[in-house]
Amino acid sequence: MKILLSALVLGVLTLAVAPNALAEAGYGKQKVVYHINYDDQKHLKGAMRNIQNHINAVGEENLDLKVVLHGNGVALLSIAKTDPNFESMVVSLKSQNISFEVCNNTLTGRKINYETDLYDVEETDIVPSGVAELAKLQAEGYTYIKP
Repeated sequence: MKILLSALVLGVLTLAVAPNALAEAGYGKQKVVYHINYDDQKHLKGAMRNIQNHINAVGEENLDLKVVLHGNGVALLSIAKTDPNFESMVVSLKSQNISFEVCNNTLTGRKINYETDLYDVEETDIVPSGVAELAKLQAEGYTYIKP
């Protein structure tokens, strides 16, 4: 009986201390790349929520997060040009040091002018190839996420 009581007390103490230990440990520093190559607005909104939830969980200061857009995914920044909800999501994420990288192959192949057709894209946001950029970032230690 004494052993059972000791085990029970130890279990309760472990449960009481464990959440505090986990909170102090946190998730640590993370390097992450989100891959977006679809244009379904419901799916795009979900991806943006995933990114914000990721920031909320890890902390902006602990996160190096890039969003790579290619193919149909470039539509995210096209939609943000005319839809205030998407615009505010992009503005919010960028204000938290999230970068959006746009595939030049897509721009060229679809004759998209990043200055007039997309929301808030600078020349420095354009990468030669979206898929090659994903591979490069993974080789540099970024964790790949496809929301």
